[in-house]
Parts: sequence; structure tokens; C-alpha cells
Amino acid sequence: MRKLSSLASLFCLCMVLITKVYAQAPYPNKTIRIIAPVAAGGGLDIIARSVADRLSKQTGQNFIVENLTGGGGIIASQTTAKASPDGYTLMIGYVGTHGTNPAVRKLPYDAIKDFTPIGMIGATPNVLVINNDLPAKTVQEFLVFAKKNPSKISYGSAGQGTLTHLAMEQFKMVGDFYSVHIPYRGIAPAFTDLIGGQTQAMFPALFAALPYIKSNRVRALAVTGLNRNPLIPNVPTFKELGLSGFEGQQWYGIVGPAKIPESIVSKLNSELNKVITTPDFIEKFRSEALTSMPMTPNQFGNYITEDIARWAKVAKEKKIEIDQ
Repeated sequence: MRKLSSLASLFCLCMVLITKVYAQAPYPNKTIRIIAPVAAGGGLDIIARSVADRLSKQTGQNFIVENLTGGGGIIASQTTAKASPDGYTLMIGYVGTHGTNPAVRKLPYDAIKDFTPIGMIGATPNVLVINNDLPAKTVQEFLVFAKKNPSKISYGSAGQGTLTHLAMEQFKMVGDFYSVHIPYRGIAPAFTDLIGGQTQAMFPALFAALPYIKSNRVRALAVTGLNRNPLIPNVPTFKELGLSGFEGQQWYGIVGPAKIPESIVSKLNSELNKVITTPDFIEKFRSEALTSMPMTPNQFGNYITEDIARWAKVAKEKKIEIDQ
């Protein structure tokens, strides 16, 4: 009996030591989950898997993507916010979850306080596109036509409260014209009706609009951001046209639950920035109108705060609020 008791004690001691060694092992020492708040196969999912694959190869530890849909990103965000702050549950935060949603919805979490910003991945500008039959080749010509023909202008979006909705409402505020909003279930049907003439304008992300612009199925009038995009170099920025405040973009980054230790945040940020500044990553995403944007965690946190404020201002001005 004494021998068995001694063996049991020795086994317990070994397990305690193994657990301590495991816990003290350098981060990361097990698989890291990256939650993608969309279904598999879309643009965000592709970005998530590209980043996860490169992080896995770079760190020697597995980064896996888990698709968690529902509530326009709310379920994924809530799951992330409630996760243990140990650095093993992360999420692709983007303009929907940490920009427009907090601006138009009452959320079961705080999009700033309940998350740790890890780093920005990149962004694609928004672009104003119109139906080819509309008698306008410039933003100014579009505004003149819209003001003279308020009953002839409607615009589509990917849904109520989405970036495509708020971006156009911002443009309506600055341009001082009237247009009926037609929300769709996603960007694809919105493009179908824009091309067919059921709607006349839209304000999508460039990576979504690029195939339609390149094939001359829609006409691009202007892009957001400070500089022209090299994929559509003949399309001016709103800033060039004297229209300020159009810095909003479709952006993507990585966040985790609040209170992740600073050492882990620093490690993740460093590894992420290495990934997104490699030539092959830059080239791959440049072809899809995405620009890498390496940032420190503090810079990314400030970016999120400013983006929420940008869209909250539009939502308040236009009285846009989405019920759960």
C-alpha cells in the first residue's frame, strides 16, 4: 500500500511540474483560434486564412480559423469578448464589428472596452459607382443630376446599417441631395440591380467593386482616402474634388478579449506586422485592392475609436438605428 501511495504521490507531483512547465512555456505553446465573423469563402474569410497560414509558418504554432456567423458579427464579437484573455482566442475585427455596428446598434458588449486591439491588417477604400446609363461622368455632374431629379435616384447597399449604407448617407449629407435607400441582403444582389438600372448608385468597397469597374459594367466616380488607387488610377479621390471627410475604408485587423497581457499583445503585433509587410503578402492583396497597414496596438486602438466616432456621427445625423 505504501508503495502504491508513493507512486500516486510521485505521479501527482510529476503532473504538477508538467503543468507548471507548460504554463510557463513561451507564448504561443498551443493552437491559436482566430474567429472570422463571416461564413467561409468570402473576402474576410480569405484574409483571415491567409494571415493564419502565414502566422502558423512564421511562428511554428498552429493558427486556425473558425467561422462564426450571426447578427452581423455580433455573435462572433460576443464570443471573443467573453473568451479567456490568454492570447489563444482572437478575432478578425473589421469595420462592421468595430466601426458601423457600434454606431447603429445597441450591442451586448462595448466594442472598445471589451477588446484588446492587436494590430491592423489592411484596408481597401470605398468607391462611388453609378449605373452606366446615368448622364454623369464626374461627381459634380452626378450631384447636379441628383439635385434636379430627386425622384430618379435610388441607391443600393449590402444592408441596413452597413458601411455601404452609412458611406452613401455621409455623401448625401455633404452633397446635399435626396436619394432613396434600397437595402439588399449582401453586396452581390445590390450590384445586380445597379447594373440593371433598378438603382442608380452605390458606395461599396473597392475590392468588391473592382471586377464590375474593370469590365465597364458600372462607372466609378471617386474613391475615399488620401491617394488615388493604382488599380483605378484615373479615378480621383474625394479630397481632390474638394470634398473633405471621406477617409472611411473597409478595414480588417485582429482583436482579442480585454486584458490580454502586454507581452502577448506585443508578440502577436510583432508577428502580424512581419506577415503583412512581406512582399508576397503585399503583392497578393494589392491585386485585390487591399493595402497593408502595419500599426502598433495603440495606433490600431485609436483607429477603431475614430472610426466608430465617424460612423456614429453619420448615424446620429441621419437617425439610423438598428434594432436587435
